[in-house]
Amino acid sequence: MDRRPDQELERRRGRPPRGSSHGSGPDEFFGLDVSKMSPKAQVTASLAVLIPVAVAIVAVLAFFSSVWWLVFVFGWTIFPAFGLLVRGIAGLSEGTNEPSVADGKEHELLRALRDHSELTPTRAAMETSLTVAEADKMLKELAEGGHLDVRVRGGGIFYALWEPDGEGTEKEI
Repeated sequence: MDRRPDQELERRRGRPPRGSSHGSGPDEFFGLDVSKMSPKAQVTASLAVLIPVAVAIVAVLAFFSSVWWLVFVFGWTIFPAFGLLVRGIAGLSEGTNEPSVADGKEHELLRALRDHSELTPTRAAMETSLTVAEADKMLKELAEGGHLDVRVRGGGIFYALWEPDGEGTEKEI
């Protein structure tokens, strides 16, 4: 299969290429990416499925008992919804230990820095799911906090992780 550049970019950003069919992964619930959902959203999504299904089951059994077998047609949705409900309740009881979306983006940016040793905001946007403005802001904040080495070369600003031997070419901007 021949890969196009846009498919390669989407693959690096964690998205399936356009037009590709993919099965649901372990962290998907009816097309929703559960790993990116907060515990409160997980509980809400599961209840949005469980409540109508429970009402429909009661209605079928109470009013249309001759078609009781319909319970099995839509009843299968109870199992993943109940699992999501339990996962959401467990997440609520644990507190907010899960990383936020901003922490995930920062982790993604730092991983790109580790892989490429130094980045410009534009290169960071190409290597991550961040926009150029978001990458620029995050890189500046990390540099101001003393976490990154700022290098100026040929009129361009490069951000790099600090080198352990201190031989970085740091310059003030």
